[in-house]
Formats: sequence, C-alpha cells, structure tokens
Amino acid sequence: MRSFSQVLGLFFLSVVAGGVADAQQPTAGHSASDIVKRGEYLARAGDCIACHTAPEGRTFAGGRAMPTPFGTLYSSNITPDRETGIGKWTAEDFYITMHRGRFPDGGLIYPAMPFASYTKVKREDSDAIFAYLKSIPAVKQQNREHDLRFPYNNRELILGWRTLFFTEGQYKPDPTKSAEWNRGAYLVEGLGHCGMCHSPINALGGTSQSEAFKGGLIPMQHWYAPSLTSNREAGLGDWSLKDITDLLKTGVSARGVVYGPMAEVVYNSLQYLTDEDTRAMAVYLKGIAEPTPRAPAATTLPSTEASLLISLGKTVYDTKCATCHGAQGEGKPPHWPPLAGNQSIEMESAVNPIRMVLNGGYPPGTEGNPRPYGMPPFAGQLSDNEVAAVVSYIRTAWGNRGTAVSARDANELRSAPLD
Repeated sequence: MRSFSQVLGLFFLSVVAGGVADAQQPTAGHSASDIVKRGEYLARAGDCIACHTAPEGRTFAGGRAMPTPFGTLYSSNITPDRETGIGKWTAEDFYITMHRGRFPDGGLIYPAMPFASYTKVKREDSDAIFAYLKSIPAVKQQNREHDLRFPYNNRELILGWRTLFFTEGQYKPDPTKSAEWNRGAYLVEGLGHCGMCHSPINALGGTSQSEAFKGGLIPMQHWYAPSLTSNREAGLGDWSLKDITDLLKTGVSARGVVYGPMAEVVYNSLQYLTDEDTRAMAVYLKGIAEPTPRAPAATTLPSTEASLLISLGKTVYDTKCATCHGAQGEGKPPHWPPLAGNQSIEMESAVNPIRMVLNGGYPPGTEGNPRPYGMPPFAGQLSDNEVAAVVSYIRTAWGNRGTAVSARDANELRSAPLD
C-alpha cells in the first residue's frame, strides 16, 4: 500500500522508453474496451498514480521528486509517448518490468518500484494495466535524472539487493484457505504492495520475509506504518469485518480514522475497489493478525518527569481535546475517533500521535465520507512540553498501555514535512 502506497526510504522507479511497439490483443470473451476498463481498475488497486504523478503535474507523466536517505529520486513518465514514455513498449516488455524488476533490455530497476510485490501479479492483469496505460493521453515529458549519492548511483549494486530480498514468482493460492482469503492476499501482497510501508526497512533498503507486515518508520516522511500482524498495533484480529472495510473504503470507522500517507492511499486507491475486493482484503488482514494480548497495566509511572508531564497533559487535554474526543477518551465515532483503547495511541512508536497533535490533518474525502471532519494543528498553540504532556497523557490514561514521551520527541517532529 504505499504510500500505505508512496514508497519512501528506497530507490524510486526509473523507467525509460524502449522496446518494440505492439497492439494489445483482446482475449477470448473480452473486448478491448473491457480490458482497458479492467486495467484502469487494477491500476487504481496498485495506486500507480500516487508515484507517477507530480503535484500539479500531468497524470502518469512522472517527475515527482522523492527525497530519500540515498538522495533525491524522480518518478518516470509512463504515458504512451513514444519518445519519453512507454509508447514503444510491448505487453511483454511491461510484464518483464512488473514481474522481474528489469528493463526490457535486461537492465536493473531500482527496488522502489515495488517489483518484489508486483512479481506476484498475474500476466493477464499486467496486460490489462498495460492496455489501460496505452489508452491514456500521451505526455511528452523527459524523465529527470536521479540525484543519488555515491555509491547508490551504481545500479549494479541492485544485484546484491535482489539476492537478499527478491524472489520472483506469481502469487500461488493457498489451498487451505478460502477463495476470498486468497483474493485478499493477492491484492494486499501483490498490487497493493502494502508490505512496502508496513514492514521494517533495514539499512540496505530491504525487508526480510520473516519481518513482513510487522510495521516500520517511513523514512524521510516521519510517519510510522503500524504492524498489520500485531494486535498491539494495527493488527485487525479483534476488529469486525465491517470496521475494517469501512476504514479501507471510506477512511473512517468505529475503530479508527486514517491520516497521513494512509489517507492518500484510501483517496487514490482503496475507495475505488469493489465491495467484494475490499471485503477480501479485510478477510486476509484479519486472518494474518497474530494473537498478541495487551500488556498488563503499568502499576507505576516510568519517572518523576513522566508524572509531571502526564499531570500537565490532563490539563491540556481537558482544554484542547475533550470537546471532540470526550472526557474519558470515548470519542464520537466515526468522525472523532476514540482515544481510550486505541491501538494507534498505545504503540511503541509515538510518532503518529505526536504528529497529529502538532500538524492535525484530515481523513480522505471519499464517496462514503465526502465531508470528513478534521483535527486542527496545535503546533502554533502548544510548546514542546505541552505537546509531550498531552501525548503522554492520552497514551497512559483510561487504561491505555502506552508510555510517556519527552519534549525532545515533540521538538524533533515539529519540523517534519507535512506530506
């Protein structure tokens, strides 16, 4: 899911035009227009627009700047322009890119293009996406060179990354699971590439299989993508299917609200999925949650400093937060989420609650929630001590099992980028 579809902290896809043109042939029982329509749907599921469209830029024309720990990278033009886009590519060329993570000529592609997930995509789905991209208006826009520091500008190093982190192969259904579960797994693990954000990224820009979906900080953007397996974080084992599908489809549910990068994923991608596909994803996500019980309540506060912060935090909360979130953190779902018993509040990482207090935000405007209620920013009203105090309070009040945070934690995130 990028963010839960923008892929940060890795290298960004660099695609150049090449190959030989061919016409996309309709398969038996499907007209060319049917294939294009299906391809558009699948491109939405893959959230292609998020990376390949720059702010205020032409759709799929690339040029989106992406600062990373390795330098700044720029997304590529995937419109059917023959000189600057993919207009000369064949369906086979496109499939090689998706499935193998290589250019049609065999050249290596940086793994920010999530080919480690896209390799699972079926050939007929790849062909449909290609047919859709060939149908959109061509935009003549040269791809911008990446600005990578040495040695990351040496593509040959990708061979080592591939050896460690890439296994080529189409998704194979699990015969012990239902068709619905397998459809959800195909979408989450493949086109949705949710693991790209919701898995820890190591110093080499990769994730081991054993760590898949266990959560991680999104570098350079300073948001935390919570674990999808641990019920102490975003694991959905004790959520109802309705709560999960509501969150995916509309961005709000009785259990929580999406903000930050995940709001973009819902806005650009997930809201357009069919009810059947959204439910399938929910079934899969609920199924991979591990039975991780909540930790026992702490009997003492971590320190004297934490005690003072939490005392101040209650005062700040009662003044600034209780009107919407309730005196006891009960909230007013779905528009103002509950804070008592909220997994996103109790996680080991306090990055997200600190950012929400500082910067505020809105869930995405979706068909199911066209006029979302937002949270105002408090960076201009609260000091670092007050931000730390109120976050510490909501992480420990009403039976919450979080820990206190410091003024330094708040200060470090005060200048974090807003997107």
